[in-house]
Amino acid sequence: MGLSIFNLFKIGIGPSSSHTVGPMVAANRFLDELQTNTQFDQVQRVKADLYGSLAMTGEGHATDVAVLLGLMGEQPDSVDPDKVTDYIRHIKSHQRLKLGGVRNIPFHCESDLLFHFGNSLPNHPNGMSLTALDAQGQTLYKNQYYSVGGGFVLNEQEASSSQSTSHQSAPIPYPFENAQDLLDQGNQNSLSIAELVLENEKHLNYSQDIPGDLMAIWQVMDQCIQRGCQQTGTLPGGLDVQRRACDMHTRLINKPKEQRDDLESMDWVSLFALAVNEENAAGGRVVTAPTNGAAGVIPAVLAYYDRFIPGSSDQGIQAFLATAAAIGMLYKKNASISAAEVGCQGEIGVACSMAAGALCAVLGGSNEQIENAAEIGMEHNLGLTCDPVGGLVQVPCIERNTMGAVKAINAARLALQGTGQHRVSLDSVIETMHQTGLDMQDKYKETATGGLAVNVVMC
Repeated sequence: MGLSIFNLFKIGIGPSSSHTVGPMVAANRFLDELQTNTQFDQVQRVKADLYGSLAMTGEGHATDVAVLLGLMGEQPDSVDPDKVTDYIRHIKSHQRLKLGGVRNIPFHCESDLLFHFGNSLPNHPNGMSLTALDAQGQTLYKNQYYSVGGGFVLNEQEASSSQSTSHQSAPIPYPFENAQDLLDQGNQNSLSIAELVLENEKHLNYSQDIPGDLMAIWQVMDQCIQRGCQQTGTLPGGLDVQRRACDMHTRLINKPKEQRDDLESMDWVSLFALAVNEENAAGGRVVTAPTNGAAGVIPAVLAYYDRFIPGSSDQGIQAFLATAAAIGMLYKKNASISAAEVGCQGEIGVACSMAAGALCAVLGGSNEQIENAAEIGMEHNLGLTCDPVGGLVQVPCIERNTMGAVKAINAARLALQGTGQHRVSLDSVIETMHQTGLDMQDKYKETATGGLAVNVVMC
C-alpha cells in the first residue's frame, strides 16, 4: 500500500494547507457523507465548530472562509481565488449559504461558525466539527474532522482507528515504510528513487497521465512564481506587509553586468520563494508542497534547476518531483507535516529535505547521496518553531521559505561532495524531528501564543 505523488503535491489556494485547504476538503467530505446518507435534501441549517489551532489562528489563516467555500461545494484545486471575496461578502450580507452549490439555507456567521479558543478535540490539534440540522433544529448528521497537514483530512472514524483513506490504495510493486526500505528497494531492483516511485505510481490510479500531471504541477508552480513577481501592494490581514518580489525582480533583471557576482543565482532562488509565498499569503493559487506555509521551497529549488542548470529537461522536472515526493512520504508516514503537531520543522524543514534530495537526484546523485542530502536538509531545521505573527502566514513564514530553499541547494551540493556514507541516517533524523515536535510546547506550534507571535508588535 502506498501514498501517491499527488497526495504530496496538490493544487489549491492559500494561505494554509492545514487551515485553508484541509477545512475545504473536510466540508466537501461532509457534503459527500450527507449525500451518501440521503440526508442532504433535509438539511435546513449547518453549524461549524473550530478547535485547537484551527481556532487559535483560524481567522488569520482564513479557516472560516475555507469552511464556507467548502460548504458551498467549492474545491481547493478549482475555486477561483479572485471570486472568493465576493462569495464571502454575499454570505455575510444575505445571511444565506448555497449548500453544495444548489440549496440556499440560512447561515449566520456569528452563531453558525464558532471558534472555540483554548479547546481542542482529542485526535489532533487541527480539529473541527460539522453539524447538519433539519427544519425542527434536530441534528441530522454530525462528524468531526482533523486537518493533519498538507491538506490531508481524517474524519472521526478514521482518526480513531489511525487509518487515513489516503493510505488505502492498490498494492504497489516497491513498498517502503522508511528510508532504509527505499534504499534497499532501489539497490535490489537497480532503480533510482524517482524510477521506483514512478513505477509505484502506475498502480495507484491517481493519474492516467503521470508525466502530464507532473508537468501540470510544475506549470502551476511556475505560474505562481511569475504572478508573484508581477504583483504589488500590501498583503491582507492587518500586518501591512508589503510585497517585495516585484521590486526585487525588477532590480535583478536590470542589474548592470559589472555588478553581478557568482552568487546571483541565490538571489533568484530567494526571489522565486518570496514570490510564491506572497501569492500564498494573498490567497492565490499555489501547489501544496507538502504544505502551503512551505509552498515556496520546492518551486524555488525546481526553478533553480530549470533556469540555472545546463541540460535541465522535462524528464528532470518529473524526476525532481517524484524524488521529492518519496522523501515527503517518509515524513508523512513516520512523523508529521503539520506545524500544529510538530512546529515549522514539519513544514519548512520537510520541504527543505524534500527539495535537497530532489535536487541532488537531478544533479546526478546516487540514491545514497539523495538520502544524505535529505537528511542534511532536515538535520539543520530540527527544532524550528511555528510562531506566525498575528496568526498570518506572513511573518516569519515568507522569508523562511527563502532560507529553506537556499539551505536545500547547499545540502544537495554538500551531499554530492561525499560518497553517500554518513553518520546520521535520514530515518534517525525523521524520528528525531518527530520526538522534538512532541516535546515542543504548544505555544510554538501554530497557536500564535509564543515566539515571534508575542514579541513582534502588530502595527
